[in-house]
Amino acid sequence: MIVYSATKREFLDDVRSNRIAEIIECEVLRKLNRNSPRNERLSWENSLQYMSQILWDEEIPSAAGVAIEYNLPMTNRRVDFILTGKDQEHNDTAIIVELKQWQYVEKTNKDAIVRTRLQRGDVETNHPSYQAWSYAALIEDYNETVRKESIRLQPCAYLHNLKSRSVIDDSFYSSHTEKAPVFVSQDAIKLSEFLKKHVKYGDSNNIMYRIEHGVIKPSKNLADALASMLAGNAEFLMIDEQKLVYETALDLGHKAQHGKKQTLIVKGGPGTGKSVVAINLLGELTKREMLVQYVSKNAAPREVFKIKLAGSKKKAQIDQMFKGSGAYIEVEPNQFGTLIVDEAHRLNEQSGFYGNQGENQIKELIEASKFNVFFIDEAQRVTLDDIGTINEIKLWANKIGSTVTELELVSQFRCNGSDGYLAWVDNSLQIRETANPTLEDIDYEVKIFDDPNQLRAAIVDKNRASNKARLVAGYCWDWTSKKDKSVFDIIIPEFNFKARWNLDEDGSLWLIAEHSVEQIGCIHTCQGLELDYIGVIIGDDFVIRDGIAITDAAKRSSNDKSIRGYKTLLKNEYDKAKQLTSEIIKNTYRTLMTRGQKGCYIFCTDKETREYFKEIANRQQQVTDDVTMKYKGLELNVVPFEEAKPYKTHVPIYDLQAAAGGFSDFQVMEDCQWVELPSHINASEGMFVMRVVGESMNRRIPNGSWCLFKASPGGTRNGKVVLVQHREIEDPDHGGEYTVKVYSSEKTLAEQVLINSRIVLKPDTTAFGYKPIIFSDSSESLVVIGEFLLVI
Repeated sequence: MIVYSATKREFLDDVRSNRIAEIIECEVLRKLNRNSPRNERLSWENSLQYMSQILWDEEIPSAAGVAIEYNLPMTNRRVDFILTGKDQEHNDTAIIVELKQWQYVEKTNKDAIVRTRLQRGDVETNHPSYQAWSYAALIEDYNETVRKESIRLQPCAYLHNLKSRSVIDDSFYSSHTEKAPVFVSQDAIKLSEFLKKHVKYGDSNNIMYRIEHGVIKPSKNLADALASMLAGNAEFLMIDEQKLVYETALDLGHKAQHGKKQTLIVKGGPGTGKSVVAINLLGELTKREMLVQYVSKNAAPREVFKIKLAGSKKKAQIDQMFKGSGAYIEVEPNQFGTLIVDEAHRLNEQSGFYGNQGENQIKELIEASKFNVFFIDEAQRVTLDDIGTINEIKLWANKIGSTVTELELVSQFRCNGSDGYLAWVDNSLQIRETANPTLEDIDYEVKIFDDPNQLRAAIVDKNRASNKARLVAGYCWDWTSKKDKSVFDIIIPEFNFKARWNLDEDGSLWLIAEHSVEQIGCIHTCQGLELDYIGVIIGDDFVIRDGIAITDAAKRSSNDKSIRGYKTLLKNEYDKAKQLTSEIIKNTYRTLMTRGQKGCYIFCTDKETREYFKEIANRQQQVTDDVTMKYKGLELNVVPFEEAKPYKTHVPIYDLQAAAGGFSDFQVMEDCQWVELPSHINASEGMFVMRVVGESMNRRIPNGSWCLFKASPGGTRNGKVVLVQHREIEDPDHGGEYTVKVYSSEKTLAEQVLINSRIVLKPDTTAFGYKPIIFSDSSESLVVIGEFLLVI
C-alpha cells in the first residue's frame, strides 16, 4: 500500500502550497485507519521540504513518480520516499530514499548500528544505509513483479540536518554505504546528481503502481532455511529492531566471555521474528566457535528444526544444539558460552516428567551460561506451569549477578504484516480493548465457517499448494486415539464431523508430517512455528454470552496438562484460579489464531459464539442513512441543502461513481447533500464533488478519492482530465457510460468550421489492460460533463 502517490510536478505543487503533510495525514487516516502523531506530521513537513528542494533540479524529469510511505510487503514497516522513472538505458528504476532528521551520530562497534538522539533519548539504531538497503532487498525478495519485470531498486539515505559525514560515512560502515550511499546536509547537489543518474526519464510505465500491486511471493519458511543459516548464509534478512537485537546479542556475547555475565531479554509478539533472530544467532555464534545451544520448553520447534537439519550435520551435533529447558539442572556454572532461550514464556519452575526436579528453570539457565538471550511474549503463556515473565527473569539475573539488557521486536511479519489483525484477535477474544473491533481495512484473510466439514475442506484445499496449512483446536476433547487408533477424538455430532488428534508417532513433527493435514493439532504441536493458513476450531471452553467472553476450564479435556491443578486452586483461591485459567484459554486461542502468515479460518462449536465471530469478521459500518458514514473518507462537513451556503462555501455532492462505470442521473440540487470546501478553495457556480472509483487514473486520482469538478468547462480540453458521458457505448473499463480520463482531440477544417475528427480518452495507466477510448468521428453523443480540478 502507498499512502501518497504523484508525479514530481504534483509533489512539488503540494509542498509549495504547504499541504503535503495535511494530505499525507488524511491518507494515513483513510488508508491505514489511524491518526498521525504530531512528531510524525512534523517529520513530513520538515523532510519533504528538503526533498522538494532536491527535486527542483530541472534535469530530474517532471513526469518522474513520487511515492511516500510505501508499506513493505508482509510487514508493518514503511519506506519514506521513492522516486520512479527510467535510467539512461530506459530500465525501469525505483530509488528508495531513507530520510532522517538526525543532527548527530555516534559510531558503535556493532555492524550496521549507530547511536543517535531520538524522542526517547540517545539510542542505538540501524545505520540508515543498512535500513534503506534492507528495505530494497526485502521488496525484491517478496515482490515477484519486481524480479520478473526487472525493476531496478536503488537505495540511499539522506540525513538533511546532519552537518558532518565523518561518522555516518566511516569506513567501518563501508559495506553498507557502498550498497546504499548516504548523503548529509551539504550533499544536496550530490544527491541531486545521484537521482539524475538513476532517473533520467519520466515514469511512463507506472512503476510504483506495478510494485504496489505486484504478486507477493510467500516468505521463506524458517525451518526450511535452517540448514543454510547454520552454514553461515543470510537466508532471512533482518530489518530494523531485528538487526539491532542481533548485533547487540553478538556484542554482549563477546563481553560475557571475558567479563561479567550478561542477560538479554527480547520482548516480541507473534510474528515479530523472535525465532528468526534466535536461529541467526545460533548459526553466527557457532561459527565464531562459541559453545551455544538453542533452548525451548516446547519440543515442536526443536524437533522440526532437527529434521530439517538432517543430512547437513551429524545427528549427535544436531541433538547437541537443540535442548529442552529442563536440561540444565546439574550443569556446571558458566559451562556454556551462550544459551538462546526461545519461547521463554513457556519456562517452568521445576523440570522432569513429574515436575519434581531442579529448583527453577530460569535460575538454572542463567547459572549455566555466561550469556543468556530470552525471547519472550508474556501473552503466549498457555499453562498454569508457565512462569516465564520479564520480572521473573530480571529477578534471577540480579540474584546471580548477570547484567540485564532489554530490547523489543515490533516489526510484524506474520499475519501478512498486519498489526490490525493482531489487534482484532485481542479485541475479539476480549484480551484487551483495541481500535480494531472489525476487519475493515485489514489486509489478512479471515473466514468464519458454519460447518467444521467446510472448514476442513478449505484447509485441505489450501494445503495442496505448499503443505503449509493445518487444522488446530482448543484442547476440549480427550486424546482417545493415542491408545486406540480406530476411534475418533474430536466429534461434533450435529455436523457429522469426526477427526483425530495428531498421530502419536508424528509427535512434535506433526506440523510437517506427510498427510498430517488430515489430523488436528493443538497448542503444544504448533507454538513457535508458522504456516501459510491455519484453521482453528474454538471449543466450548470459550463462549460468548450476550457479547461477553466466558471461559470455562472444566470444558477442557482431562488429558490437557496445561490446567493441571486448577481444581485444587479453585477450592483454595477461587478468583485467582478463574483469572489464571481465563488468561490461559484466551492466550491459547490467540496463539492458535496467529500461526498463519496469510489467513485464519475459524469454526466455533457454540452457535452464539459462531454468530459473534461472523458479525465482527463481516461487519461493515452502516452507511444507509448516516450522512457522515455515507461519505466516509471525505473528511469535510457534509450538510443538507437547507444548511448549506450554495456556491459560497458549499458545493453539491453528486452520487456518481466515475471510472467504475454506471452512474445514476444527476439529482435535483435540493435533494443533494452539500459539502463545505476547505478554506483555501473558492467555491463557484458549477462546481460539484463526486467520488472516483477505479484504478485507470490512479497516478493522480487514487481509487475511491473524493474529487472536485467544474461543470461544463469552456475553452480547450486538450490535456485536461474530464468526466465524460457517452450513451452509445459502454466504458470498456467497467461497463458504464460515464468515465474520467485525460481528454485529447484532433480537429479538421470542414466547410470553414473546425470539428473534432478524432477524440482520445486516455487512462493514466496501461496496467491491467487499460487502453485509450478512441472516437473517430465528431461524436456528438459524447458529453463532457465536468473538468477535474483536484482531489479533496
